Amino acid sequence: MDALPVTLADIQAAAARIKGAVVRTPCLRSETLSRIAEADVWLKFENLQFTASFKERGALNTLLQLSEAERRRGVIAMSAGNHAQGVAYHAGRLGIPATIVMPSFTPNTKVTHTRGHGAAVVLHGDTLAEAGAEAHRLEAAEQLTFVHPYDDPRIIAGQGTIALEMLQDAPELDTLVAPVGGGGMIGGCAIVARGLKPDIKVIGVETASYSALRQLLAGEPVTAGGDTIAEGIAVSDIGKLPLQIARRLLDRVLAVEEVVIERAISLLIEVEKTVVEGAGAAGLAALLAHPAAFRGRKVGLVLSGGNIDTRLMASVLLRGLVRDGRIVRLRVMINDLPGQLARVAGRIGDAGGNIVEVQHQRLFGVVAKRAELDVTAETRDRAHVRELVAALERDGFVVRVLEGADL
Repeated sequence: MDALPVTLADIQAAAARIKGAVVRTPCLRSETLSRIAEADVWLKFENLQFTASFKERGALNTLLQLSEAERRRGVIAMSAGNHAQGVAYHAGRLGIPATIVMPSFTPNTKVTHTRGHGAAVVLHGDTLAEAGAEAHRLEAAEQLTFVHPYDDPRIIAGQGTIALEMLQDAPELDTLVAPVGGGGMIGGCAIVARGLKPDIKVIGVETASYSALRQLLAGEPVTAGGDTIAEGIAVSDIGKLPLQIARRLLDRVLAVEEVVIERAISLLIEVEKTVVEGAGAAGLAALLAHPAAFRGRKVGLVLSGGNIDTRLMASVLLRGLVRDGRIVRLRVMINDLPGQLARVAGRIGDAGGNIVEVQHQRLFGVVAKRAELDVTAETRDRAHVRELVAALERDGFVVRVLEGADL
């Protein structure tokens, strides 16, 4: 059997190399998430790194091993954002010129932060593959050193330091769950976890639309593409080195749907008061989507990053309120007479609802003497929605729930 490209000793050396220059993030037990998942859930807060992502670990481990000539010429990387910021930040600290090629869909916050660390940013292509091709062109043209986001032993070793810290802080863990993009982090963590605890389960998580590792391990053709909130793991292929590690050490790879990732983001904000991006919430999403795989186990989740666009986060939170029935839109049929709007508002208020928006529609109804009133209201939950509807119906109104509660 061929030796793995990275060893436990390599990762321990990386931990010593980067110590003090990256944050030793906390790994803490979540009482509420443990209760929800019916498991013992521990969270590794990599969103608390300076660049809000674990990617700093591998980037710094790589940069520290460059020759003096490579440092002078500079480095180049391709990334959808977090690897870019990790390379840019630590290259800036070390005085190494950095160029980052990012695909055009990269969120504005990641582009802004990358430039803020002093790197030259080139936006090119609609996919990571196209950005990568441009990065390699510039690498050859300008004699730069390419820092790969995942298919490099130095990167894998740096990312594996996450699992070293997790098992130091929570040695009782029997399951490690991490998001999978190109596979560098899950590869490094698997080497540590299985090296220190041979019986531990290592589980990767991908989005349903980008499930390259799951498909490769199952011997299926790789199909990937489409919009995803987890752009950090929207990778259509797996690195050769991570794939080699995954075939040997991973127990399974789970896929999660977009709506579950949104729910996980909302839960982490509401329960843990911590902000994560879609990729960072993938591990919790796996627990929500596949509860039987984790019930009763001691599970460590890597919250890999927190670089979510603020507008997207606002949308996710509001959509979560709608799904939970905490924001609802009701269509109320009323007679087109003075005082009807006040009656509706009074009944909703008396029942404890809070009206957010009202749209009064007279022109497109079936009967000229009647009107439709679309009312958006804040409620406690689905049961409270039923109370609002019942209160309106008792007063003679015909009510239809348009959005926000599965009644």
